[in-house]
Amino acid sequence: MNFRILDKTNQQEAVALFTEAFSSSEGEEEGKIIGNLVSKLSFNTNNKEIIAIGAYDNELIIGAIFFTRLSFHEPIAVYMLAPVAVSTQHQGVGAGQALINYGLRELKSRSVSVVITYGDPAFYSKVGFQGLSEQVIQAPLELSMPQGWQGLSLTDKPIPKINERPKCVEEFNDPTLW
Repeated sequence: MNFRILDKTNQQEAVALFTEAFSSSEGEEEGKIIGNLVSKLSFNTNNKEIIAIGAYDNELIIGAIFFTRLSFHEPIAVYMLAPVAVSTQHQGVGAGQALINYGLRELKSRSVSVVITYGDPAFYSKVGFQGLSEQVIQAPLELSMPQGWQGLSLTDKPIPKINERPKCVEEFNDPTLW
């Protein structure tokens, strides 16, 4: 497996991957919602506010992950990991964890301090994420499942308390995603 930074030219393969993976695990409607989100994220990928990384087996995309910047008035680099998908044929063999770990190393090399995600605590705890109170860092919009809000410091310091609600990229500014 090898990893690549994705750009707009990878939009179709990324959308197909996410739609298939989420339809398989969460149902066809969720697959369409996430596929649409990935289409928008892929189109606007700029490797600053939106970073996309693909995992490949030879030339076949088998996984992908997006990191989007959360903006605060404070001078801190915080990114949100979402969404991430691995093709159904490659699940359960560590491909997702390898992809996330690669992405975290990429962010660390870009001097990112904190990564946030909103998902299954059982999965994300395997790569170091821990439950995060909104008393420490708030979500951009109201969470439907607050237990899914998790964070990871990429520095040797704990996640700092930030007393403001962040702005997310426009693609995530949709309450149905939260």
